[in-house]
Amino acid sequence: MNKEDILKMAQDENKGRDYADIEAQKSGTRAAYFVAVLLVIVVDLVNGFVLGNVNRGMDFVLFTMAFVAFLTKYIKLRKRHELFVTIMWGLLALMMLVLWILQLCGVMP
Repeated sequence: MNKEDILKMAQDENKGRDYADIEAQKSGTRAAYFVAVLLVIVVDLVNGFVLGNVNRGMDFVLFTMAFVAFLTKYIKLRKRHELFVTIMWGLLALMMLVLWILQLCGVMP
């Protein structure tokens, strides 16, 4: 393979997108997820202190985001560790969904 063939394969793989653009998008996504986690923690703490309860709906959304992120990573990498982490996030998301539904039904505060 010569340099032109390698370049052509890389361009086909990235579908014409710039590598710097792809990396910037990944970096932005990580930063946004980090900020979302921090905001959910702050909102949960404020709700806990001011209202006396925590809305589990936001926790459900956050854990579902993590589940989808790790599921995508597992599908691409097929690593056992990623599958384990995916299952853990999925179980946490499911638990928060159940707690949120119970809150909505008035069964728990």
